[in-house]
Amino acid sequence: MAWDESAVDQTLAEIMKRATTDAEFRSLALRDAGAAIAKVSTVPLPPGLKIRFVDNEGANRTFVLPDLIGHEQELSEAELEQVAGGIFDRCGSSNSTVNTNNAAG
Repeated sequence: MAWDESAVDQTLAEIMKRATTDAEFRSLALRDAGAAIAKVSTVPLPPGLKIRFVDNEGANRTFVLPDLIGHEQELSEAELEQVAGGIFDRCGSSNSTVNTNNAAG
């Protein structure tokens, strides 16, 4: 068995079930997710995969931030000029005035 969507769902369901009724298992899951997963699944986690369980502490939420964009992926000065608040046409001139009035009137 591999770590596909079905295996993840099945393993997660078993961990949630045990974590609600077994205080020792819950503590293990919070302390060492890999060890808790190993108790409910014989399939080893893929190398480099990090899993973390957190206790339900009320209003706290955990959000995953997007990947950091490196310098090589930033816009050049020329690209910034093109998108900095004006309309850029194919001839290379920019026009920062846009008529927003409707003609129906």
